[in-house]
Amino acid sequence: MRESGILFPIFSLPSRYGIGCISKEAYGFVDFLESAGQGFWQILPLGPTGFGDSPYQPFSAFAGNPYFISPEALIDKGLLSYSDADGLDFGQDEQHVDYGALYNNRFALLKTAFNKFTENGGAKLKEYKDFCKKEAFWLEDYCLFMALKDKYEGASWLTWDDDYRLKKEDAIKKAKKELSEAIDFYCFQQFEFDQEWKALKEYANKMNIKIIGDIPFYVSLDGADAWSHPEAFQMDEDVKPAVVAGCPPDAFSSTGQLWGNPIYDWENRKAGGYEWWMKRLERSYELVDVVRIDHFHGFSDYYAVPYEDKTAEKGTMHKGPGMDFFNTVRKVFGDLTDFKLIAEDLGTVTKDNQKLLEDSGIPGMKVLQYAFTSWDSYYITHRHDRHCVVYTGTHDNTPSRAWIEEIGDGDRDFVRRYINSMNTDYGAFVWDFIREAYRSVADLCIIPLQDYLVTGKEARINAPGTAEGNWQWRLKPNFLSNELAGSIRKLAETYGRIPRNE
Repeated sequence: MRESGILFPIFSLPSRYGIGCISKEAYGFVDFLESAGQGFWQILPLGPTGFGDSPYQPFSAFAGNPYFISPEALIDKGLLSYSDADGLDFGQDEQHVDYGALYNNRFALLKTAFNKFTENGGAKLKEYKDFCKKEAFWLEDYCLFMALKDKYEGASWLTWDDDYRLKKEDAIKKAKKELSEAIDFYCFQQFEFDQEWKALKEYANKMNIKIIGDIPFYVSLDGADAWSHPEAFQMDEDVKPAVVAGCPPDAFSSTGQLWGNPIYDWENRKAGGYEWWMKRLERSYELVDVVRIDHFHGFSDYYAVPYEDKTAEKGTMHKGPGMDFFNTVRKVFGDLTDFKLIAEDLGTVTKDNQKLLEDSGIPGMKVLQYAFTSWDSYYITHRHDRHCVVYTGTHDNTPSRAWIEEIGDGDRDFVRRYINSMNTDYGAFVWDFIREAYRSVADLCIIPLQDYLVTGKEARINAPGTAEGNWQWRLKPNFLSNELAGSIRKLAETYGRIPRNE
């Protein structure tokens, strides 16, 4: 294997309805990838986003984001009209997602489609019934959770009445009856997402394009998973978190980082064969071809902070499940060395987490923007091995043009000498930087689309540690050209990264 791909979030696709979705533009991007000699499309997590709009804090580890449902696909199915879709405001800026406008209007549009679906007897369709039955493990609880969340006007489930918070049998039966229409509405959303997404994936696979998905290591505390499966997490007797995730104090933060996610009860999970995680991976492989696991180091060790603490200073380090977990994954899903999983192993490298990566056989990541701190950097090109994935940057990095502009003169000179780039034009410098990734020995090379477009910091996807302005950048309509595809293909041909089956 020696291939390449492009990192490009679904929400960043152009579309006429406020956010990238599973529309003709998504199919067009698959065509662009094929034309550019690429074998992979890497995306960000597909889950439904909540407050803060981060795909890494979804309401469910299994569900799809209803914002990605294509209004045009619903129009083609006769569930909407163009006047239904065009009459609502989804934001006026075609280069940025307006999540407030989406929240206020997208669900109203989906409700119109759901009403038509119901009128047409959609709930009686065999494929709808089959979907509900197949995905019952997560679907029923997710839809009930979202209906209850609406009932409580978005409040965290930790504040709900105990009958609902603790899932008491009589209360749940009553809720299912009283909230049946809302539950059915959320189920319709997931059915429609599932149909549209799997059709896109099938098209991509026929074009010899594999999709790399992304799953967060932790789940959101205010999500369906923690509410429906509290036994999977370290909860107290009152079904509230005993501890939450974070990061210990370091040179960057004297009080550490308090992430707030519930922490897995690994001993309990081990005794049950890690069932919840196996179900999660099973669902992921329905939707994507390769799974990138964010925060892979959490399987080696994790930092637990008492739930009531306001900072992360008093947390403690604990051992994760280690190879026992990945031995179970192997039993269920087979060999892991053939790029079924990618480990996001960025951050502090220790003997323990490096050994787990080696023992598991899962390829890790090499990010070139982190490489030029010294000649012996962990990420620098001459230290790469074949069994890894090389990136210029990730969704958490600024685009490479902005990075080149922002680093100091000495660091920039080091980069120039190392990659042998004498270009004073920053655009040409970025392409030389991309070329450095392509000529790495790494089996797989992934480049963010913004780098090919030589965009600046305005196109950054996420700036960690900031609460606003993230997850918003979108590509201009009709901005990808045959000329750009040809230039990318030349790189793939020159460095032997054309897909094997092409």
